[in-house]
Amino acid sequence: MTKGTARQEPSARLDAYEAVFMALAHPVRRRILVTLHFQGGSMTAGEIAGMFDHAWPTTTGHIQALEGAGLLHHDRQGRNRVYRLDRRRLELVHDWLAWFSKDPHTTQQRRIK
Repeated sequence: MTKGTARQEPSARLDAYEAVFMALAHPVRRRILVTLHFQGGSMTAGEIAGMFDHAWPTTTGHIQALEGAGLLHHDRQGRNRVYRLDRRRLELVHDWLAWFSKDPHTTQQRRIK
């Protein structure tokens, strides 16, 4: 592994965290994810849009933000787009939060030894 590669890897991971947390920052996007989860992990674009009173372009923007963060993927089924939740990508949130359940002093001492 070269120095350039070593630097890119943590940077890419930080970028992934940033993208996921930025997408999760908006309450409409969190509502989309929660609803998708309780609907079995997938919904059509029309079903998602039907949850909100705002205009279609607003909904599309939220869906695109979630897709850009890797939290949603879509497939075409005829004329419909079916959006699917990517639960693996949500593991980034779990991993990040797990750091706060560890004692930082114990972790630091293990690195020194």
